[in-house]
Amino acid sequence: MATPRYVVVIGTSAGGIGALQELVLQFTPEMDAAFFIVMHLSRKGIGEFLFQRLQQQTTLPCRVATHNEPIERGVIYIAPPDYHLLITREQVITGKGARENGWRPSINNLFRSAAATFNARVIGIILTGLLDDGASGMASIQRSGGICIVQDPNEADYPDMPLSVLNNIDVDFCVSLTKMGEVLADITKNGKEIEEVEVPEDVKTEAEIDVRVSTRIDALSKYEKSEINCPDCGGGLWILQNEHPTHYRCHVGHSFTDRELLIRVSEVMENTFWTSLRMMEERRTLLMKLYSKDMARGYATTAERHLNIADEMEVHIENLKKILFTSTVVD
Repeated sequence: MATPRYVVVIGTSAGGIGALQELVLQFTPEMDAAFFIVMHLSRKGIGEFLFQRLQQQTTLPCRVATHNEPIERGVIYIAPPDYHLLITREQVITGKGARENGWRPSINNLFRSAAATFNARVIGIILTGLLDDGASGMASIQRSGGICIVQDPNEADYPDMPLSVLNNIDVDFCVSLTKMGEVLADITKNGKEIEEVEVPEDVKTEAEIDVRVSTRIDALSKYEKSEINCPDCGGGLWILQNEHPTHYRCHVGHSFTDRELLIRVSEVMENTFWTSLRMMEERRTLLMKLYSKDMARGYATTAERHLNIADEMEVHIENLKKILFTSTVVD
């Protein structure tokens, strides 16, 4: 079994199937690398569908990754739906860890694990996609000595993900999709000695958390504690990476960039408002029922008290509706 000199980690989202087909068409057996793909997928069987589409475009073997299988040169590994894809020095790991930026599989998780393990032997590629999954992971690759490549956002169907990387780090290559094969061939066949790089401590820590799924809280205590709590579980958030993009993680594994954290907090806030509105409407309904019953029984004083409280509740309901209808979740 041949051990690859490089690992190529690829992340994409919206518009990714066509982009991946174009990219794997350019992979050749001469490239001394193993390839790993995370595309944001539904929880259904689209992983097998993606495998079929990609295998039609390349002579290299494609696989939907399985837990603990060995890493082989010239193989294309695809993250299974609803499972994170991670890599160690010798094998593939798939797991149900916490979602990152709302996604499982997450591009950041794959990129971080590659950076922590292979440092300067990692080539990261970000293709078309929405929002910014992959930006933090690509920063980890760069800080660990790896090579960073993004699709030219001018040609991407959805330029958010390439632009997010470009806005946060200086990449090695920003090229057309059709030119990426040439870039990869030059890197993987140049025969240069690869200089190992010391991986930053925060990258190692996060990669270990990803593999272990959860960790003791004191493993994060050396990092700065955020004043914001995790919107997914309510636990504390630590700032593991202050450099752009800032990266937050709670001790059970939920993790976010600044942008995704703002979106998630806004979503939770909106859901909380809707729940409060429902409960206030229910309380007003119950107060009006008590008012009607008291009036029927001749209890005018208590009936009036219930009616007054119901009227006050109506004012609060209208005020809360104004807040809900004028504030929206951040895009």
